[in-house]
Amino acid sequence: MDQEQVIAYIKENNIPKVKFAFADVDGVLRGKVISTKKFLDGLKTGYGFCDVVFGWDSNDVCYDNVELTGWHTGYPDKLCYIDLSTFRTVPWQDNIPFFLADYSGPHGNTVPADPRSLLKKIVAECKSMGYHAEFAQEFEWFNFKETPQSLQDKGFVNMEPLTPGMFGYSILRTSQNSDFYYDLFNLLTQFNIPIEGLHTETGPGVYEAAIEHCETLAAADKAVLFKTAVKEIASKHGITATFMAKWNQNLPGCSGHIHQSLWSEDETENLFYNGTDENKMSELHKQYLAGQLYCMPHLLPMYAPTINSYKRLVEGAWAPTTITWGIDNRTTALRVINTSIGYTRLETRIPGSDTNPYLAIAAALASGLYGIKNKLKLNIAPTVGNGYQDKSNGSLHANLFDAATAMQNSSIAKELFGDDFVQHFTQTRLWEHRQYAKSVSDWELKRYFEIV
Repeated sequence: MDQEQVIAYIKENNIPKVKFAFADVDGVLRGKVISTKKFLDGLKTGYGFCDVVFGWDSNDVCYDNVELTGWHTGYPDKLCYIDLSTFRTVPWQDNIPFFLADYSGPHGNTVPADPRSLLKKIVAECKSMGYHAEFAQEFEWFNFKETPQSLQDKGFVNMEPLTPGMFGYSILRTSQNSDFYYDLFNLLTQFNIPIEGLHTETGPGVYEAAIEHCETLAAADKAVLFKTAVKEIASKHGITATFMAKWNQNLPGCSGHIHQSLWSEDETENLFYNGTDENKMSELHKQYLAGQLYCMPHLLPMYAPTINSYKRLVEGAWAPTTITWGIDNRTTALRVINTSIGYTRLETRIPGSDTNPYLAIAAALASGLYGIKNKLKLNIAPTVGNGYQDKSNGSLHANLFDAATAMQNSSIAKELFGDDFVQHFTQTRLWEHRQYAKSVSDWELKRYFEIV
């Protein structure tokens, strides 16, 4: 809907309130419910939001190492702007109108660290180069028969999974929880997050969903909304859903793979496909892939943003550890899928389900475009067989500190995203490492408490 249609819908249906939200640096949706009057009044002038939402971490603890905002600025309001094109209604909340917002308005971007505004900039660059980019993110997540209170009471120990055992692609397991299973599929689709496929993965209570591909920004919007929507729908069934990358060392991690392709401006031709090439890859596809390989070590925190992300990126755990690519190879960082013209695409397999989709997709698209602009040659041969053993082009950073430090010092990262974003984002990741470094884990207690 355009602005006139949205306003008409609100007035004709006597809507008393609307809900809106934006994603912070961690991909957490921050928002509020506002009156219809406030909604209409702010469509052009924006809505003030305390910029502490970009000055604290996922646990609302204020950073002490960022310049963007802090005690030194007084935490002022910054204006966010609702994007009317994101209009949808929430079917499990009496169809309240819902919108996404960001911090890029008529006078430019008011918060350089805003993830959605950053992605909009990369998408605009892609369009200026004459390409239409299509993206989709898929997610794995674990479900538990727990509530927020029961998790606190248990101290996150001895949690009860939705179902026991390793039942990947099980029809039986989903049938045993059919109310929840079909609510997910149906309600998400009604919420304008059309699901291509939904099934169990291997692990107790773990599901996987693939979202239908679409234009880049809309795909990121759907991915961001997907995670919160799943949690809200699960809660109505007495279930807690977690998108941690690796909640248990003995179980597989949870991926957030990104699928992407570039098309002609009229969206009729898949520019990644070349039927005469050995691997059905166009030169454009090869340059795009080469760009991702080249930029990968410079941008890793955008794909793997938490301490926990790196517990998933270990050998033999269905997640990559090396800077590699292959044809339909699930052990490499980049997987080329070339089964047909319409579905030829690149899958970036580094991201886990804990990613901020705006940042992960921005990293994928920006680095691919970097390869095209610089006409990078795909000089790295495709990995055949075990990608964990192919270290000829290097390995991914093994922890958040090393990855964030590398990105902070990277001229490539600053060229792609600007000094202000890179400085703020990497400082938030280094803060995350500091919080982890000073904590005392259960592993340490069990190992050292009595014996040393």
